[in-house]
Amino acid sequence: MNLYPALILDALAKVRYPGSGKNLVEAGMVDDNIRIEGRSVSFSLLFDKPNDPFIRSVVKAAETAILTYVSPDVDIRGRISAVSRPSVPPPSKPETLLPGVKNILAVASGKGGVGKSTLTANLAVALAAQGYRTGLLDADIFGPSQPKMFQVEDARPMLEKKGGRELIQPVEKYGVKLLSIGFFVNRNDAVLWRGAMAVNALRQLIGDADWGTLDYFLIDLPPGTSDIHLTLVQTLAVTAALAVCTPQEVALADARKAISMFAAGKVNVPVLGIVENMAWFTPAELPENRYYLFGKEGGVQLAKELNLPLLGQIPLVQSICESGDRGEPAALHPETLTGAAFHALAQRVTEHLQRRNEQLPPTQRVATTKN
Repeated sequence: MNLYPALILDALAKVRYPGSGKNLVEAGMVDDNIRIEGRSVSFSLLFDKPNDPFIRSVVKAAETAILTYVSPDVDIRGRISAVSRPSVPPPSKPETLLPGVKNILAVASGKGGVGKSTLTANLAVALAAQGYRTGLLDADIFGPSQPKMFQVEDARPMLEKKGGRELIQPVEKYGVKLLSIGFFVNRNDAVLWRGAMAVNALRQLIGDADWGTLDYFLIDLPPGTSDIHLTLVQTLAVTAALAVCTPQEVALADARKAISMFAAGKVNVPVLGIVENMAWFTPAELPENRYYLFGKEGGVQLAKELNLPLLGQIPLVQSICESGDRGEPAALHPETLTGAAFHALAQRVTEHLQRRNEQLPPTQRVATTKN
């Protein structure tokens, strides 16, 4: 029996706290530190008052839910503790959550279907090939695609004890450390989770994983703008964001919203630049020809309009799709048209981060050299 924190959270989401009517996960009553050792599971439930009248009934209901919806063999009875919340929450310190990571890059798009995940996978592979220690978090809980992109769909990350904690060991391929919720759910099943459950799962993939020392940590964000985006930027000290769009007007309109989200007061993350994906179609047999299927230079104009750097234009070539389906990102072959485009993008990203770093006060700068 394989137990994962996500399974426990799924069961606890079926228990409602009588005081508010919300389920335990939605109400933020489940402590992030769910401890799993074999068949034994233990964690804390957070209550606003130490003498809350519902403590006993809620703890009992939580035990029953886990035994019912996870497995009757889970050793849970007597292992759920009731803890009162501190009257003043401690200040968050996102900058210390991943102390070994130099640069955290969020890759975003306003809408789905613009090739954001393909671009993120290839950017990660290109950075790793150029000698940078690279990690990739697939933050698209409801449509994880990175396991397919890296041909590691059957991987099941292991837990390893380090520093008194059991940490998830990221899957590593092509020099990239990778974690995705896709490793912990059935690939053919829809993930039917409420927002709070998705957020908690992401927090565990970040904070309970052994990411080690990295030069670049890429986050493949879900499309649109949601509480997942807000939670990630509040949990991590994101260095900058990349906005991905296609040349067509509807994609540009949504890209503007994504960029606006990063500029909002609650987020306040600098946008490093714009990447125009599917900029033109080039058939393999006519590599010099360009056909503008989705419009011409829409991303170029958007970059000028918003006074942002255009970091790259990636052509639409059949081999990109085929390589992604095979789990062999095009960036593995820098001698090809598409591979060269992704390596050029990686080079521009590192150059712009270097320039941005040089403009910061000395106390805020990070090392940008390899290793």
